Amino acid sequence: MQPVSGTIFRIKKYALHDGPGIRTTVFFKGCPLHCWWCHNPEGLDSQPVCMEPVRKACGGRQIVGKVVRIDEVLAEIEKDVIFYDESGGGVTFSGGEPLLQPAFLDALLTACNARDIHATLDTSGYAPPQVLRAAAAKSDLIFYDLKLMDDQRHIECTGVSNRLILENLKSIAGNGKAIHIRLPLIPGVTDDHDNLHQVARFVKSLAAIQQVDLLPYHRTAEGKYRRLGMTNRMVSVPPLADERVQAIKQNFQNYGFKVNIGG
Repeated sequence: MQPVSGTIFRIKKYALHDGPGIRTTVFFKGCPLHCWWCHNPEGLDSQPVCMEPVRKACGGRQIVGKVVRIDEVLAEIEKDVIFYDESGGGVTFSGGEPLLQPAFLDALLTACNARDIHATLDTSGYAPPQVLRAAAAKSDLIFYDLKLMDDQRHIECTGVSNRLILENLKSIAGNGKAIHIRLPLIPGVTDDHDNLHQVARFVKSLAAIQQVDLLPYHRTAEGKYRRLGMTNRMVSVPPLADERVQAIKQNFQNYGFKVNIGG
């Protein structure tokens, strides 16, 4: 029987914004959403892609993405167990969308559980319900993205309906797992009054969820779009002013949530 393998595009060491403590973040390749503001466009395609170098002097095009075995990923994760133990950290499975590779994700989560390594799942929630439930059961913490409550607007800006995402969140909200809602603050897209209050009211109806992480839009991915030859829908959009971010934070605090800015 062949060992389980999957496709990733990065393993980030000493991550401080992908969950509690010092973490190793494994970025899975492939995503069913194509958000206008995606800051990991190299992770959208499920297959490896070519990317131009940062500077021409750096040589030819680089291949982003590779197929790896479970043992290869675990070897990288286990190198930093001492840091996880000292800081309360662990591993975060992100992407792309980890749930697009359910067998690979399940094997990694099972291995982390066996080794008592804290595992965080960072997901859009757009997956078959049984796939999400299985992964949630083996995760210690779930980062769950919510973007837009209006379905048509969600389709326009991400390429998919939000109905499955919302139903999936309802289905796992009472399972006893810690869930943090992650809301990207995208100027002119997710930051309007109606959307912010609809998100807050919906999450408030799920009593088990106590924390909202606000993720202010940034422009650090602009170079990636150029190097990939991809259209950047947000190229002329400036980040939100700090005062506006703080006002949005206060809005969610008024609903009774613990609010964090950033990961």
